[in-house]
Amino acid sequence: MYLLKMTKRLLLETDKRLLWKLAWNMGFKGMLSVEKHKRRLRRGEVFPPFLYVSIINSCNLRCQGCWVDVAAKQEIIQPEAMHKLIREAKAMGNVFFGIVGGEPFMHPHLLDMLAEHPDCYFQIFTNGQFITDERAQRMRQLGNVTPLISVEGNEIISDERRGRADVFSKTMQGIQNCLKHKVFTGVCTSLCQTNIDDLLTEKWVDRLIDMGVMYTWFHIYRPMGPDANPQLCLTPQQQLRARRFVVEMRAKKPIIIVDAYYDGEGRALCPAATGISHHINPWGDIEPCPIVQFTKESIHSREADSRSLRDKFVHSSFLQDFRALSQSTTRGCIVLERPDLLKQLVEKHGAKDATVRGTALAELEAMQVRTSQYNPGQEIPEKNWLYRLAKRYWFNDFGVYSGHDHTHTSAPNLVQVG
Repeated sequence: MYLLKMTKRLLLETDKRLLWKLAWNMGFKGMLSVEKHKRRLRRGEVFPPFLYVSIINSCNLRCQGCWVDVAAKQEIIQPEAMHKLIREAKAMGNVFFGIVGGEPFMHPHLLDMLAEHPDCYFQIFTNGQFITDERAQRMRQLGNVTPLISVEGNEIISDERRGRADVFSKTMQGIQNCLKHKVFTGVCTSLCQTNIDDLLTEKWVDRLIDMGVMYTWFHIYRPMGPDANPQLCLTPQQQLRARRFVVEMRAKKPIIIVDAYYDGEGRALCPAATGISHHINPWGDIEPCPIVQFTKESIHSREADSRSLRDKFVHSSFLQDFRALSQSTTRGCIVLERPDLLKQLVEKHGAKDATVRGTALAELEAMQVRTSQYNPGQEIPEKNWLYRLAKRYWFNDFGVYSGHDHTHTSAPNLVQVG
């Protein structure tokens, strides 16, 4: 019944050309990209099949706990650099790129840049407030772009979480513009103490389905940056509640629900530790993930380092050691669970603080140890056979945690978050 309803929704509520682009670019070619990643892993080489690129640091909102220097002087990845990055990644088999910010739609050339690569698929992480009717039409025309629009709570909570007035209605208008033009549209939420009871609900999922939203993604709020707002963190029990909810909804609701931190058996994993994704910031610096704001390599060619993008990823001792340390320490997030070990790694490599504020190392040193998605003995396997099958082949730990015993090193044994 679930599968029948989902198929009906896809066929009736989405532009067929966009659906074909999703199936071919993201589906079939994305699977081939992961297969190439698995073959590279067997050779001891890592080039992430999924790259997340922050194309701009600026944002119109001021969200609680944001780790991006959104109020600093604007920096963007120029079109020429973006095209070179995508071309070099495509040569490695990549087809998927997550476009992040800041607010990506503040980049003056965003959709023009993506239009140059019709053989790829792009997911834009956005607050939706710059998605006008015209931009929604352009996304439909391109066909290979999906907006993932962030909703952080009801009218009151959204304004509080995002530091501006009238956030909810402006974001909902952006969603409606996309849906009006049958763009394949997603809605995500960073779950925290102030929105979990409103949005981690069947009622909210049903509302998204009724609107025409095709997929959703419930992130877990991570206390990072100069104003981390740790009071917003979920407890370990709430994180389990979120995982259980996602698994239940996947088995009964005609909407795709994304997650990035569990395999099909419900075992935790870190995408950066497995090498399936890394991050590039607006200055072109290559980072393990968006919240690890330290770097040794850049996508830009420099006199001291003119290597190809492939060589920078494959031969980066900093990235290699980050993955090895993460794999041997926890199946969860080493940033939250062992910031002390991450600080030692940064100092060992002399990795550059990639922030404008220049305080990332001090922030790491001051971090309180917290739980992440790793909660041994509390695994919740997938109930939906489609998700279980997809994860078995294309989203799991790829064996990188084999041989590591995390029983005595993981944060769940060190602290309870309350």
